[in-house]
Amino acid sequence: MSKPFSVFDIAGRAMSAQLVRLNTTASNLANAGSVSGSEREAFRALKPVFRTVEDRPGVATVSVDRVVTSHVEPTKRHAPGHPLADENGDVWEAGVDTAAELIEMVETARQYQNNVQVLQTAKTLTLDTLRLGQ
Repeated sequence: MSKPFSVFDIAGRAMSAQLVRLNTTASNLANAGSVSGSEREAFRALKPVFRTVEDRPGVATVSVDRVVTSHVEPTKRHAPGHPLADENGDVWEAGVDTAAELIEMVETARQYQNNVQVLQTAKTLTLDTLRLGQ
């Protein structure tokens, strides 16, 4: 049997999940301008799916269950001079909503920072409690 989650475990796992979220967002933004010769090959945004990990009633944290592709479809653009254009002269732009991804990045950074603050507060309280015992 594993030991119960501490505040450090909970915040650390949450920070790890936010890091996966930030990495998928960065990947999506890096591929936002990419094009492909077919709809099937076009890049689609990645999204992490989180799962609650419960230690005991009222004490839980999060983990990344899997990473899936979003439902934002690639955009067809007529560009007959493009080297990747198909026989109709069309290319497919990545299915990435850059505005939504930028919002996701800001929100992820804030969530990560909130967990850093939780760890800093827990550390301060632990050290203060230890000083009381001296």
